Amino acid sequence: MQQYPIGAYFDDKQDLLVEAVSRLVRIESTLGQPQPGKPFGEGPAAAVDEFLSIAGELGLAGENLEGYVGVVDLNQEETALHILGHLDVVEAGDGWSVTEPFIPKVLDGMIYGRGTDDDKGPMIAALLAMKAVKDLQVPLTKNVRLIAGTDEESGFRDIRWYYERHPFAPYTFSPDGDFPIVNIEKGHYQPTFRASWPQQTALPRVCSFTGGPRLNMVPPKASALVAGLTMEAIQAEIDTLPWQGITFTLTRKDNRVSILCTGLGAHASTPEEGRNAQTALLSLLARLPLADGSSTRAIRTLASWFPHGDFIGRAFGIAQEDALSGPLTLSFTRLNLDDTGMEGRFDCRTPLCGTEESVRLFTEEAMVQAGFSIQGELDPPHHVPADSPFLRVLAKCYEQYSGRKSQCLAIGGGTYVHGIPGGVAFGATMPGFVSNLHGPDERASIRDLLTAAKIFTQVIIDLCS
Repeated sequence: MQQYPIGAYFDDKQDLLVEAVSRLVRIESTLGQPQPGKPFGEGPAAAVDEFLSIAGELGLAGENLEGYVGVVDLNQEETALHILGHLDVVEAGDGWSVTEPFIPKVLDGMIYGRGTDDDKGPMIAALLAMKAVKDLQVPLTKNVRLIAGTDEESGFRDIRWYYERHPFAPYTFSPDGDFPIVNIEKGHYQPTFRASWPQQTALPRVCSFTGGPRLNMVPPKASALVAGLTMEAIQAEIDTLPWQGITFTLTRKDNRVSILCTGLGAHASTPEEGRNAQTALLSLLARLPLADGSSTRAIRTLASWFPHGDFIGRAFGIAQEDALSGPLTLSFTRLNLDDTGMEGRFDCRTPLCGTEESVRLFTEEAMVQAGFSIQGELDPPHHVPADSPFLRVLAKCYEQYSGRKSQCLAIGGGTYVHGIPGGVAFGATMPGFVSNLHGPDERASIRDLLTAAKIFTQVIIDLCS
């Protein structure tokens, strides 16, 4: 096969990459209210428009498909490869120090800002790879289509819409994970459970509880309002807690005590990297001398099921693991409670050995016995055999331009390829790099993004020419 000067081509492309990524980062593309032609709100729609504008400036043909996704194609031949990424982002969150979340900044070889790593930076790397193939005049016999989604962070409705109307490609990868190759994505179990009760009036009691804002994020903050106890009594219980990285702030509010718990956010698939403010506050409340009642019993039950620091479902009884995909993880991420009821959700990532019986049915039985109603299905794990021909091509290209040995990885996070036949996550984060995904000061290595662009260029050539 003919060799092309891919490395030399990208020698002067750093400024182009940084400017393109910066243009996307400046758009606050979080989920918004649906509008005609903008199914996920103003921000994601603006990001798609800007992405297609960049593609056009690079000489590439793009199209907006009813606001759900933008697509960029290299030619009109039969499509062999889908590159599948997203332009929507999670909320900014607190704790940013290097720059503001939507003001990109270059520092020490990295570009900072929300979306630089997840997934705007990698999408620009893929776009530049397509430009490289065109500029190098590689004769393709098949098309590659870059699909820019808008709802990855909030349910994949964009991609479901797309694949209901368009066929799968023979090969698909998503630059929305880590290098080398993610061929196993754990299953997802994210049920909603509820309980209701008569108006609670007994004292002392928890009048309200507000937990995390997102299902797939370890809650960095949680708050509760307690009646019938003094600040001194609550503080005395706080002083006995052994946890690191958790703070409590007490304030008097209308003869009640407001408790704000602050921890550290993280992606729900890696709960050990965060400090779950919701479980910490729940555990504190369960220790307080509250009056017996439905809300108190619910709080103490939940605290026993989801104790602070338990990331693997041991206390709940669903801990399990296997050699290929690792342990089950469990993040209790949503809880809202008041004097008449509660609603909660947790984010569980299940290994290949996780089954309907050992996860979903076990959970439902425990919840119902404790007086909760529960709804939610188990989305099974995604697994592509490591020895498939497609993965061998990806491995070769990765090794050629990274200088590293390839291997297959299992993750708890779910990418766009979850459920897409033969699809894998492929980059763009290099091994060992900490991107602060979903956290403050999210960042991407400019050098690594350029390396990813070289890798993607070679993949396109190997699969489509």
